[in-house]
Amino acid sequence: MTDTVSTSHPHEPHEDLSGKLNWLRAGVLGANDGIVSVAGIVVGVAGATTDSTTIATAGIAGLVAGALSMAGGEYVSVSTQRDTERAQLRLEKRELKEMPEAEERELAEIYEEKGLSAELAAEVARELTEKDALQAHAEAELGIDPDNLTSPWQAVWASLVAFTVGALLPLLAIVWTPTSARVWACASAVVVGLALTGIVSAKLGDARVGRAIARNVGVGALTMLVTYYVGVLFGTTVG
Repeated sequence: MTDTVSTSHPHEPHEDLSGKLNWLRAGVLGANDGIVSVAGIVVGVAGATTDSTTIATAGIAGLVAGALSMAGGEYVSVSTQRDTERAQLRLEKRELKEMPEAEERELAEIYEEKGLSAELAAEVARELTEKDALQAHAEAELGIDPDNLTSPWQAVWASLVAFTVGALLPLLAIVWTPTSARVWACASAVVVGLALTGIVSAKLGDARVGRAIARNVGVGALTMLVTYYVGVLFGTTVG
């Protein structure tokens, strides 16, 4: 008697992760954008003035404007994607109603192209069509799960909160540090924050962690360097 061997993979997800990945992506991008954007603002203003109130005001304004802009952009983008998915589903539903035989043949051809024999592909297409024709065609043809469309509100809240949290990092670092060390303190906080977002983004995309960190930190460092000297130049000129 042979032992029963489980065919499941405990570390392999079987549920639909599109919604989860949607808000995770928005969150990582929001945090990264919040860190870089507000760091650029506060470092730039610090290059022009040493007044803490001015720096804090500029940073807070950048945080609020950036968070709302990021959330609004995500809402528009994901809503457009959702509208497109709904339009494709309406079209597919109409085609299934008007020409069911042709749609079943089309589904069978899709599975043939994936490597099934003609007979098996036809059988699979028939059984899936009998069970839930729209579900079968939406997933095979469009890559859409009709019961789990992308949610704009997940992306909105993820990007709004993440941008705010990310933006607070350089803002608090530069405001709570003595004048002589505030720029370096802010830069250090930004490097740590961008390294963390680089690690998370690499894990989400199954990419190389070192490259993601270097890219994030490089962009952040360049942003702070340019805005700081723009602030120095502006402060010198105006002063």
